[in-house]
Amino acid sequence: MTPEPIDLLLSNANRVISGKSGVHEGVSIAIDSGKIKAMGPASEIAGFFHPAEVVDATGKLVTPGFVDSHTHIVFGGHRASEFVQRCAGADYEEIAASGGGIRSSVRMTREASLEDLIDAARPRLARMVAAGSTTIEIKSGYGLDLETELKMLRAIAELAKDCPAEVVATFMGAHETPDEWRHDRAGYLDLVCQQMIPAVAKEGLAEFCDVFCERQVFDPEESRRVLETGLKHGLKAKIHADEMAASGGSEVAAEVGAISADHLMMTPPEGIEALKRSGVVATLLPGTTFYLSKPQYAPAREMIDAGLTVALATDRNPGSCTVESMLFIVGLAVQRMRMTPLEAIQAATFGGAKALGREESCGSLEVGKRADLILWEVPDEDALVYEFTNDLKRSVWAGGRLIADTEVHS
Repeated sequence: MTPEPIDLLLSNANRVISGKSGVHEGVSIAIDSGKIKAMGPASEIAGFFHPAEVVDATGKLVTPGFVDSHTHIVFGGHRASEFVQRCAGADYEEIAASGGGIRSSVRMTREASLEDLIDAARPRLARMVAAGSTTIEIKSGYGLDLETELKMLRAIAELAKDCPAEVVATFMGAHETPDEWRHDRAGYLDLVCQQMIPAVAKEGLAEFCDVFCERQVFDPEESRRVLETGLKHGLKAKIHADEMAASGGSEVAAEVGAISADHLMMTPPEGIEALKRSGVVATLLPGTTFYLSKPQYAPAREMIDAGLTVALATDRNPGSCTVESMLFIVGLAVQRMRMTPLEAIQAATFGGAKALGREESCGSLEVGKRADLILWEVPDEDALVYEFTNDLKRSVWAGGRLIADTEVHS
């Protein structure tokens, strides 16, 4: 039999974490036309294909590319002073109540031009891709008026054009009540539901609609209204839920059929049960808990044991988390949330794909799926997590194309 020509062969990996179906040893991966053509024992795969390029993966670990399903990387200015305030003892909610927090970023984002937003976000996005993220969600939510929300979403669309990773856009006009509507939250919600959501949907600028269901922000009834309006206009539902307190957000996620509920640091048992019953993905953001020095991480162990699909994401944003490395998030999940290394890697790959409705195209290494993967210069997942604070040598492919390389191979 004549060997079939293919673009790339990753040969004889020590371990391959599929992201979905466990771990395989001594495996080679054949890649052609941007997709995984075959996977199997190295001795069997070798005779079937004639690759244009061979990468020796002996002694190394292969994982899917990370799917970062929750970020806020498009914004104006920075909030470094707030970080210093928190380190000196100020609380995040105190800072927000005094005009800082999200509203501070809103003021700076409104002042920024479209080009300013793109230029500021592009290096953040590049660093995340280089760290292994091959699918990245980006939210609006620092505009809080029609013009600036559309400007943010257009910036995301421009970033997506030349980014080697897949970029997914989420509209989040209900991120906070802006200064000019501070005493008329109902009026602002009318603006979100009657003007912003229809305009975003008409231009096709977002796939998802998100809302911050939290005390002092939007309550369950208000959050439900925003998400149901989004659904009527073809925007799938996501929700920031139970971050600072048990806000009822997890129950809202279940009621509206959200694809994911995110944060969940303070989710009570009944919230976990509601998420399980409705099949909502629990997206956990331990980088935010770490960055805010909060004592309580999301109850990942209880969620996994209850049968929920758990995702991990960075929540990279200007005020409550500047972490851009998904590997660091994986390490935090193991260290602080009692997840096993395999569980954490699966949550950062296949779990994230499910949180974006992309589990059929990415998030796991399977024949026919997009060839998004990382070759790590460590032998296994335990060694990978052990080194989570370090910038490990790696090669990253997206759609079968090498997009980042720190000389893992010669």
